[in-house]
Amino acid sequence: MPAKAKIPEVNLDQVLEEVAKEKGVEKQSLVETIEAAILKAAQNTFGLNRELEARYNPDKGHVELFQFMTVVEEVADPEREIAMGELQRLNLQDELQAETGEALGFQIFWREEEKAQAEKQDAQFGDLLGIRQARKTFGRIAAQTAKQVLLQRVRDAERDLIYNEYKSKKGELIRGIVRRFERGNNIVVDLGKTEAILGGREQTPRESYRPGERIVAYVKDVDREARGPIVVLSRSDPRLVEKLFEAEVPEIYEGIVRIVAVAREAGSRSKIAVTSRDADVDPVGACVGMKGSRVQAVVQELRGEKIDIVPYDRDPARYVIAAIQPAEVHKVIVDETGGRMEIVVPDEKLSLAIGRKGQNVRLASQLTDWRLDVISESKFRKMEEEAVEQLMAAPSIDDNLARNFYRVGFRALEEVAEASVEELVGIDGIADEAAAQAIRDSVCATMDRHRDEQIRTIATRNEAPTERERMLCVSGIGHRTITLLEDAGYKTLASITREDADRLAIRTGLGLKKAANVKKNAEEFALREREILAAARAKFAAESAEA
Repeated sequence: MPAKAKIPEVNLDQVLEEVAKEKGVEKQSLVETIEAAILKAAQNTFGLNRELEARYNPDKGHVELFQFMTVVEEVADPEREIAMGELQRLNLQDELQAETGEALGFQIFWREEEKAQAEKQDAQFGDLLGIRQARKTFGRIAAQTAKQVLLQRVRDAERDLIYNEYKSKKGELIRGIVRRFERGNNIVVDLGKTEAILGGREQTPRESYRPGERIVAYVKDVDREARGPIVVLSRSDPRLVEKLFEAEVPEIYEGIVRIVAVAREAGSRSKIAVTSRDADVDPVGACVGMKGSRVQAVVQELRGEKIDIVPYDRDPARYVIAAIQPAEVHKVIVDETGGRMEIVVPDEKLSLAIGRKGQNVRLASQLTDWRLDVISESKFRKMEEEAVEQLMAAPSIDDNLARNFYRVGFRALEEVAEASVEELVGIDGIADEAAAQAIRDSVCATMDRHRDEQIRTIATRNEAPTERERMLCVSGIGHRTITLLEDAGYKTLASITREDADRLAIRTGLGLKKAANVKKNAEEFALREREILAAARAKFAAESAEA
């Protein structure tokens, strides 16, 4: 039978040198990793209580393992101590030159090539060290552990290098090549030194990609702890549009022209607002370029996505008018408290202003950070008449005064009731503070009368009241306040009473004082609702009996 071929011994030092050079990892880091791996395997095999140490020997190209034991008169811990009497019995005291309290180090021979030395050690110190049986399996376990730990360390080192190189590229454009498609519609992009992931949600609708195709994307994140590629790309992020313009327009790169805001529905349309720090530089013209060359380059990169370039204006109304283009705007009514604007457009331009499926007004709202309501002139006139009629419900407000109120932004009686006397004095038709106070008192009395009528209506019918009807029974809550509450998600009386006043104020835009009053009055009504309705029922019955 032919002799078994001997596998040539691998010089670990050579391997570490090559891995360190190829992967860009420090050799000392790999050495420490292997030492830690061998030590951990030794502790698991020989016992955690033993005092063990692993040392890398560069001359021999492998890791040497040592066990240390202390010489004592009486042994308390057999795995860490040797009795002086035992050394004398085995005639080892002179050979080891040991003294009480001294730590003796024994090299543990565990490699296949050290089998003869291991057998000799077992014969000489086997009873003392107590590792004879465990040593037989340790070599295989140590090799497997070292390999796994080293591979993991190399992978971690590679991730660290990639992270350190690409973390500064977060928020920038990057070019790569589409390599393959993975589950979940994810695309793996080759960046050269590493791979990046373009997730399904970060892709632009209606765009398709082929392996080998070049791609430009926005680096959305560099995640060191990600399970897959650590570089996360996006083609749908609004900041991609901003960075593409920065690359195409030198004035933006130099800081002369600034992109204030971007609103985007990826694959369909984008709006960008721009301003200039130099009065001689037209920000819109700079972004459009000669014969539209600059904006067309961006459109081409976005594969035909439409782009509206809007001049930024510090005046919110003018800014919104520019953002809603190409629609013509006749009038803008600003509600600063609620963060809303009503935009009045000609009847024939209403669909243009709203856009397909509401896209134009939706993007304009995102761009300006205002809630926009687009209405036609005919509807605006109808709303004006309805508001004037409601305001005239107060005996002290005639038609002219109601229209003056409407012109300066008052749409409902509760808005007049909440206004200060100083605010009312500035309106045409109100002569002085005494007249303003009289109007406020009249409006408050009218609102109280309307609330009593609402309570009476609910109390004297068989059907259960709706949540909106219940809210109208609360002092200080009118139709305008209910609209703000419902838009913020408070559609029931219970949802108002459960909410914190500060959070209610922030979400609705009512203001802290108004929100606190609304919550307090809602709690009082909810607590006494049955009593209030019963009293209204009794009053109605008494009036009916008298009639």
